[in-house]
Amino acid sequence: MLQWPAGVLVREVGPRDGLQNEPRTISTNQKIRLIELLARAGVRAIEATSFVHPRAVPQMADAEEVISGARRVLAVLEAQEGVRGVVLSALAGNRRGVERALAAGVDEVVMVVSASEEHNRANMRMSIGQSLRQVEEAVALAMGTGVVIRGAVAVAFGCPYRGEIRPVEVREVVGALAGMGIKEVTLADTAGLANPRQVYELVNMLCREYPAVNFALHFHDACGMALANIVTGIQAGVKIIESSVGGLGGCPFIPGSAGNVATEDVVYMLQRMGIETAIDRHRLEDCISWLEEILGRKLRERKPGCTNSTV
Repeated sequence: MLQWPAGVLVREVGPRDGLQNEPRTISTNQKIRLIELLARAGVRAIEATSFVHPRAVPQMADAEEVISGARRVLAVLEAQEGVRGVVLSALAGNRRGVERALAAGVDEVVMVVSASEEHNRANMRMSIGQSLRQVEEAVALAMGTGVVIRGAVAVAFGCPYRGEIRPVEVREVVGALAGMGIKEVTLADTAGLANPRQVYELVNMLCREYPAVNFALHFHDACGMALANIVTGIQAGVKIIESSVGGLGGCPFIPGSAGNVATEDVVYMLQRMGIETAIDRHRLEDCISWLEEILGRKLRERKPGCTNSTV
């Protein structure tokens, strides 16, 4: 008989993956304010920024300042409101990015390796093998610092450059990451091509083969299947879901890529299923309203019953 988990960790990626595609420059103070509002809403895992070259992702040029400011805000929230345990993570693409992230004081660094050579070269400007060596260097750099290195497999469910990704290709990258001692790996549907059966079968296989690894899921909602994909992923054993408030986001290296699955939708669905997230949906809606003012547009249409329900 299927046993649903009592709780799921929802990691918010809006400040990084959500904002990186925005054409309008978002100020450092606005990014810090977004992190504050998310923390007030009960979000306890936040991917705050990325330490990549500003030429590649200009929106993330202020990574050090964002982490520093977020630390100050979280310290005040802890002292005044008892908000504790917020984990700040950041993406890094190479050794230099990892060094910057460690110096800035992040809790976790996520390193991305694609399941396809084509996407890895477009995204990281290197081969899969070269990216894996960068991850190995990151693990060595972080040793003894208390900072966790997480892995992520991009285009794990389909590649926009060549289509189908075979499970063995994902398994090879996961196996390499696990062999370095990495304990958490995100499976990312970067192009929004996943379907529920595919998600269940891949996650089920990987959970059986790598029981020491915690798997997270990261979906871009290109075809409206992200929530269904999340349900089957949870059925297969996943307890970490990545999402972006307001459905913001997209991959800069996939033209026209869809935004991330919306955090508010994930939280609403899980709570209606009796799965705890510890996130206050109504405070999350306040965060979205603030974001819409900052961005100058409506993020997405939400059904009144979903946003206002007290169930």
